[in-house]
Amino acid sequence: MAAPGSECGGSDGGYRDLRDVRVELDPGTARGGGGGGFAVCFWLYLSSSARPSSVILHQVTTGDDNKLPFLALGEGNKLLLFPLMRLHKEAPGTASSYPWTDTTNLSSTSECPLEKWFHIGCEVTDNVIRLHVNGDLTAEIHLCSLSDEPDHQEDANKISLVGNDSKLEGYMYHIEVSSVLGTIQEQYAKNPPFKLSIDYSSSDGIEECDDGIWNIVGGKASCRRNFILEVVLINAFGEPVKDKEVVASLVYADNGMVVEKSRDDSEPPLLITCEGLEYPAISRPLPIIHGRALFKLKISQLSSKCDNKLFRIQFSTLHMRRYPFLEAYSKTIRCISRNRTIRPLGSGKRVSSATADETDLLQGLVNADRVNGRLHSHGQSSVVHFHTPKFPKIEGDGMAKVVETNKILSQNKQARKMVVSKEAQNAMGTDTSTSNFDSFDSGSSWSGSDADDVETFSDAVVFRYCLDSTYDRSKFLRGAAPTFNKEDLVKLADQISLYSGCSHHRNQILMSKRLLREGADTWSMIPKNNERALWSSSIPGIITKFMDIAHSVSRGLSEQDLEVLRGIAGCGEDIGRDEFDRLWYWLYPVAASLSRDKIKKLWDCTSPKWIEGFITIQEAENALRSSKELLKEPGTFVLRFPTTRSWPHPDAGSLVVTYIGSDNSIHHRLLSLDSSAASAENLQDLLLQEPELSQLGRVDRLPTAIRR
Repeated sequence: MAAPGSECGGSDGGYRDLRDVRVELDPGTARGGGGGGFAVCFWLYLSSSARPSSVILHQVTTGDDNKLPFLALGEGNKLLLFPLMRLHKEAPGTASSYPWTDTTNLSSTSECPLEKWFHIGCEVTDNVIRLHVNGDLTAEIHLCSLSDEPDHQEDANKISLVGNDSKLEGYMYHIEVSSVLGTIQEQYAKNPPFKLSIDYSSSDGIEECDDGIWNIVGGKASCRRNFILEVVLINAFGEPVKDKEVVASLVYADNGMVVEKSRDDSEPPLLITCEGLEYPAISRPLPIIHGRALFKLKISQLSSKCDNKLFRIQFSTLHMRRYPFLEAYSKTIRCISRNRTIRPLGSGKRVSSATADETDLLQGLVNADRVNGRLHSHGQSSVVHFHTPKFPKIEGDGMAKVVETNKILSQNKQARKMVVSKEAQNAMGTDTSTSNFDSFDSGSSWSGSDADDVETFSDAVVFRYCLDSTYDRSKFLRGAAPTFNKEDLVKLADQISLYSGCSHHRNQILMSKRLLREGADTWSMIPKNNERALWSSSIPGIITKFMDIAHSVSRGLSEQDLEVLRGIAGCGEDIGRDEFDRLWYWLYPVAASLSRDKIKKLWDCTSPKWIEGFITIQEAENALRSSKELLKEPGTFVLRFPTTRSWPHPDAGSLVVTYIGSDNSIHHRLLSLDSSAASAENLQDLLLQEPELSQLGRVDRLPTAIRR
């Protein structure tokens, strides 16, 4: 048998292709009393191709070509563990085959997960076998030992466990054989494997069609637009992984081959923006910080120049072998030129940006639970929610229809004047290559000083703002807001809310002037060297400004809050202006929300502490677990701010309630603070305005200061 405590892992951090696995065992160690036996532990990852009848591990003996099942998938994709040959009388024979109904075996109680890491432990003695899944004992069976047979003779041949060499795609990690029983829980808890994935809740600048294909504007430099994707690297326990780097590349959707630079194109197919500069994405890996990396990308290669092929963005970990769990692929992409009309409603829609765990944000709470007649609060917080904009419907194809739409929107309106800063004009696409849809009206200008002569922005600007990504909206507001007075911003906010069908845009536009001014003041008060500052030196200024905006005198930012802010900024030991802006565009809307009297009381209340601090969605969900596998009782909830929603996203600064429903799963629900619900007399009324939330039970446990 392999030496006790030995690892049978590969050279790449212990990851092994299932077909390359071979572990030698010695049945003799399992015979006799006194606690004899051995245990085999490993992490397992099975692809989506795994089906019932798939054998994961075979047992074979030296000099014998017969392979008998040791670990397999049975009906319902449940794990089956078989007795060991040369040791147990009930061991499978050469005639044993699926569904193994005539063969003694152990079965797990639940379906085996696919494309997800889980831990398996197999304990074997001369008269017992046990199956552990994720550290918990799921089944055991007592067997008859062959050594008890009167005519039994010892067999000197070794037994080996070998991986499946068929079409089953699977991987193992940290395979360990031990002669000491009772250590499986300990093995499960240490050194878990990790998996790379895409967090679609942070995606931006993407148009998704009805067929699920993404439309992304690319091509030449004057036309292509940024889009944002965020990758997450977490271990099997949902904890962030650090000290890794991830690189992005553009591949063909049909075969996974890398898109090469064409002969007549001097630019790489995929570009990444860092510190305001563009680089070839393949040569600019990003570090994983707090388990995340935010990619700001552009595509220079059009699908029309590649036989109309579709693309994907491939993310992979650097300096590691290629495994499916260390790679992540975006949805299929059609890269189009700027002058192609994208229908925002009907043929296409904005990406909802929801992960599988967050789809309840779009559907509302379902089957909420009443637990002992009251809500339960864990006392921690963080946010996530998405609104689907209601854009004006455009019938027909071609730019002429868009122009006609603008004319309809302009009926009964007087001629307008507009003066916008250069940065705002660039953000809205005033270069000569743009169409009427992409630019300002050529004869339009704005005078922010004469309200009587000015009715509003041109329809082209408003329409473009409604269709643009959050990144492009922020670029426009950064250039435009400083030149407008308060009345101008109110007019712009009203029009955007009207044409987009989303009133939440209004508050983000109205706060833009002060947000930018306070951000510039905060950055100026931080000591810097060559336009960069130490993170430790920037903390006092950030805390001071946050407490000033939030009107808080008793509660600032904790170490946990600062670590979350650091992750949002994406900085290391030092911070530049770009990282600070990312931090500020998230923090300011939160501080502005906390300045509201009722929410401020919620934040200031520490007994109980209703908002523990800034936490991510993963931390909020972990807070609702009694253990890694078990959830707390239905009705337990956490209030949190969104870590993926920054100004001017309409949900920036909102609150989300993350709770356990009656179906014993975690749900998320947005509590909008800038809608009519904001007029609620107290938080109790705010919660009860959501019909499903009221089903959770009474909310009379809210602090007295908040209920008044």
